[in-house]
Amino acid sequence: MRELYIGIDSGTQSTKALVVDAKNGKVRGSGQRAYGLIKGLPDGAKEQHPQTWKKATAAAIKTALKEAKASSSEVKGIGVSGQQHGFVPLDKNGEVIRAAKLWCDTTTTSECDAITRKLGGLKRTINRVGNAMSPGFTAPKIAWLKKHEPNNYKRLALVLLPHDYLNFWLTGSAIMEYGDASGTALFDVARRKWSTAVINAIDPKLADALPELMPSDQPAGRLAASTAKSLGLSTDTLVSA
Repeated sequence: MRELYIGIDSGTQSTKALVVDAKNGKVRGSGQRAYGLIKGLPDGAKEQHPQTWKKATAAAIKTALKEAKASSSEVKGIGVSGQQHGFVPLDKNGEVIRAAKLWCDTTTTSECDAITRKLGGLKRTINRVGNAMSPGFTAPKIAWLKKHEPNNYKRLALVLLPHDYLNFWLTGSAIMEYGDASGTALFDVARRKWSTAVINAIDPKLADALPELMPSDQPAGRLAASTAKSLGLSTDTLVSA
């Protein structure tokens, strides 16, 4: 029996899937689903709905599995690589509150300036999180939601990135890998933990909405039953962080 692994690349233009044979490294199947940005938004706003990524990932996986002629028992693991920095806001039921603001969204300049001032300036901001506060990062996107859409912000119970959202759909576990966390501007890179200073600069209650942190060499979990059924895979399938 073959030992197969699925690699997922979820980007801003498409999601791709590869089925790879672990014994010889050969690609046995591939799939791709393209999509675009939400149209008609204000200048600088770049958004997509997370449901788009989920549907595209499922379609790409199914196409790749069909080409590989793979059985569910042959697929041992899935690894997701996704666009960083995007802000996926979820409510207490795990439902998406609004479309995700992406890494290329530039509407958060004033929020970056406000957070930087609260942290004591550029030098102290970099000292606290290892990064300047840039519009592409996640932290100012959260502050933007609080300022511009307070009703949506009140519903915020979980902050995920696009990569994390796909892992959440696959496993039911809300986790974030350290490398992704380093691109949120909410993470103290030197101390490898969420930055209390940045959280407090936005909202102290935000601490309760941030996911568990995990190293990249640990599994996020196994396929959730509902997702496994929809993909035609086994619940024994591991998903990497």
